[in-house]
Amino acid sequence: MAITKTHFGTLNDQEIDLFTLKNENGVEIKITNYGATITSILVPNKNGDIQNIACGFDTLEGYFEKEYVENAPYFGGTIGRYCSQIKDAKFSLNGKVYQLEKNCGDNNLHGGAVGFDKRIWTAEVLENGVKMSLKSNNLEEGFPGNVDVIVVFSLTSDNTLKIDYNAIPDQDTPLSLTNHTYFNLDAFSNTVESHIAQVNTSKRHAMDDTGAATGEILSIENEVDDLRTGKIIGDVHEAMGDGFEHFYVFDNPEFKVQEVAKIKSDASGRSLIVYSSEPCMLLYTGKYTSDALKRENGEQYGKYRGFCCETHRYQNGPNIEDSPKSITKAGESFESTTIFKFDW
Repeated sequence: MAITKTHFGTLNDQEIDLFTLKNENGVEIKITNYGATITSILVPNKNGDIQNIACGFDTLEGYFEKEYVENAPYFGGTIGRYCSQIKDAKFSLNGKVYQLEKNCGDNNLHGGAVGFDKRIWTAEVLENGVKMSLKSNNLEEGFPGNVDVIVVFSLTSDNTLKIDYNAIPDQDTPLSLTNHTYFNLDAFSNTVESHIAQVNTSKRHAMDDTGAATGEILSIENEVDDLRTGKIIGDVHEAMGDGFEHFYVFDNPEFKVQEVAKIKSDASGRSLIVYSSEPCMLLYTGKYTSDALKRENGEQYGKYRGFCCETHRYQNGPNIEDSPKSITKAGESFESTTIFKFDW
């Protein structure tokens, strides 16, 4: 296991660093302290060819290019305070209404205009990973309370990327953190529509016409988007007439780490198993991602060229009665773990 630190750029007169985690099997993960963002993931295929399977850029400037900023796909970023949408960009808590930034129509998305993915984090190298720390101030983007946030990225010899989240607020506040990496197990040689997706539940959130969860949990048993047996993504796209933006819901009342999904590619031989302690996961196949986006080396991104497995609390949780642990109490610890295990 090797960890290196290099210069990634300069922002607001602050040095931005890039940390490279590499194990003995050739798995290499690069993370910058701008947004606690994963910029690339190198993994061998079945022939031993080591290739990148994650959307991102090789320079800090890539994250500020006009096409990227306007499309806002959040490549690899750590999302907070509350990921996904909050209806009407407001919620009530302890008898008070909090108004948030409207950055997705009338809704709030991924923490607002300047979420955690656009902040500069403090980084510390650990034995097998890197720890990112951030202080989020009271009423930042409209959310109550000061919050101390820690995200630890670690890589193991069995090709596992583990992400541990911890946050402690000094007031009751909504918290739901996730990582927004887009994966393509064929190293962007094609779309992800030939990938086989398995998600271990027959339930998902109902959504309203604004894209916010209503609180109703639908049974999708034996429906086209029931992925418990594994289905080819492109076949389901065709049957739905659309891409995935599905918030799957898991039975996990004790927030224990469990296997929630597996994606694999027969072409490359790569697979990704997702484990999480969270009650919800967004499977997103990049249906809004701009085809104008490319890595500096020409690696092509765009519609259906990457999938996300975003594990988190209920979407629109602050407005859903009995949404599990959508509010973290003052002085209590928000804790979450998600594991991405790679194979080939």
